[in-house]
Amino acid sequence: MSEQKIFAGPRVRRIRNQAGLTQTAMAADLGISPSYLNLIERNQRPLTVQLLLKLASVYKIDLEELQAGGDSHLPQLKEMFADPLLVGELPGDQELVEVTDAAPNVASAMLKLYRAYREGQDRLTDLSDLLAREGHETRLSGARLPVDEAREAFEKRANHFAGIEEEAEAFVKLLSPGDDLLGALKSWLRADHGIAVKVLPVATMPQWRRRYDRHSNRLFISERLSSHDQLREVAMEAALLRMRVAIDAEVAALKLSGDEARRIARFELARYAAHALMMPYQPFLTACERTQYDVDVLRSRFNVSFEQAANRLTMMQRQGTAGIPFFMLEVDHAGNRFRRAGATGYPQARFGGGCPKLPVHSVFSQPGHIAVDAVEMPDGARFLVIARTLEGPQGAFHERPRRTAMLLGCDIAHRDRVIYGTALAGPTDEPVTVPVGPACRVCERAGCLARAEPPITRPLGLDEMVTGLSAFDFG
Repeated sequence: MSEQKIFAGPRVRRIRNQAGLTQTAMAADLGISPSYLNLIERNQRPLTVQLLLKLASVYKIDLEELQAGGDSHLPQLKEMFADPLLVGELPGDQELVEVTDAAPNVASAMLKLYRAYREGQDRLTDLSDLLAREGHETRLSGARLPVDEAREAFEKRANHFAGIEEEAEAFVKLLSPGDDLLGALKSWLRADHGIAVKVLPVATMPQWRRRYDRHSNRLFISERLSSHDQLREVAMEAALLRMRVAIDAEVAALKLSGDEARRIARFELARYAAHALMMPYQPFLTACERTQYDVDVLRSRFNVSFEQAANRLTMMQRQGTAGIPFFMLEVDHAGNRFRRAGATGYPQARFGGGCPKLPVHSVFSQPGHIAVDAVEMPDGARFLVIARTLEGPQGAFHERPRRTAMLLGCDIAHRDRVIYGTALAGPTDEPVTVPVGPACRVCERAGCLARAEPPITRPLGLDEMVTGLSAFDFG
C-alpha cells in the first residue's frame, strides 16, 4: 500500500501550540527527531499515513482536522476583500487560501476586526442621520461603492431636472405621438438613426432588459417586460440619443467622483427623461390636480404602470407650477432599499423610512392592495403615506418573480388635496396616526413592539427583575 503524502505543517504547529508542547516533546511523543518535526512544520517534509495515525492516537484529534484545508474562513474573507476599502488589494484568491491554511487564527482575527469596522461604520451612519435631523452638518463618510455615491447624490437633491423637462417637452412636440408614443418613438428611431426595435424571447435575452446592437443597428427589448416597461426602455434609448447634452449636463452638475458613478447617474437620468416623455409635465400635473393625485386613474389615463405614475409624482416641482411635494421609497421583501427620491430631496432627516411599522413592509402579504396610513414621527412631524407592491419582469415557471413595494408620501398638511386622505377619517377631524420612527437605531420610542435594534443614544436598561415589551429596553 503506497503512502499518501500530506503537507500540513501549520496545522501540526497549531496542535502543538494548543497542547503547550515544545518541538522536542512532541517529537518524542511521535517517535521522530525534533529536526524532522521542524521540517514537517515548515512543510518541507510530508505527513505520512503512519504519522497521521500516530497524531490522531496520541493527541485525540480528528484526522479531518489535518487532511482538510483551513478554508472555513475563505468565503467571509472574500466578502471582506470585496469591500470598497479593500477591493483591488489582492490579485486573486490564492493568498487568501494560504492565509486560512497557514494562519487560521489570524484569519479569524481579521474577520473580527472587519466586523467591528462594519459595525462602527453602521453606527457612524446612524449617528450622522441623528445629527442631520438636529440640523448639524456631518462629514461621516467612508469608502463607498459608486452606486451608493450616485444614489446619495440623487437623494439629497430635488427629483426635478428642469433642463431635461424642457428637452422632453420639445421632443414630444416633435414626435406628435397622439395615443401611440411607442409607435412614434419607433418611427423616429428608424427615420433619424436607422434603428429598428425588436422584442426578443427570454431564451435569446436571458439576462438583459434592453440591448442595442451597433453592428445590426437594432434595439432589442426583452419579452419579460410588461408593455409599460417596454415603452420605458425604448423611451430611454431615444432620450439618450436626442437629449444627450441635457442629460450629460445634469450628470456633471452632480459632481460625482468616478466614471462608474457617472454611468449609473446617466442611466437614472435617462429613466427620468423616459418618464418625462411618457407623462409630459403640464398635462400630467393638470391630470393630478383634477383626479386628486389618484395614481390608479393617472396610470390608466397615461397608459403607464403604477410605479411609473407614482415615481412621476415626485418630479412635479417646476418653478411657478409645482404640484404636491411627494417623496417615494422602494424596498424588497428583505427591506433592501432600491430607490429613494423626493420632490425636495428625500426627507432622510425627518422621515428616515427604516421603521418596520410602515405599510411598505406589510403590503407584501396583500399584493396589489393599496395601504393608506397617517404616520407620526417622534418629533411630531406627520405624513400621509400609501404603499403598494410592484411587479418586476415576468419570470419563467421555475423562477421566483421579483416583487418590490413602493411607499409614496407627503406632509399630512396636503391631506385634503389627495384622494387617499379620505381613508384617514378618525373620530374627530384629526386622523388617527401610527407612531413610527426613522429607524430603530435612532428612535427613542419606549415599549415599541416592533423594535429590532437598541437605540445608539440610550443605554440599555437591563434588569433581571423586570422584562419590558421590547427585547431592547432602555433607561
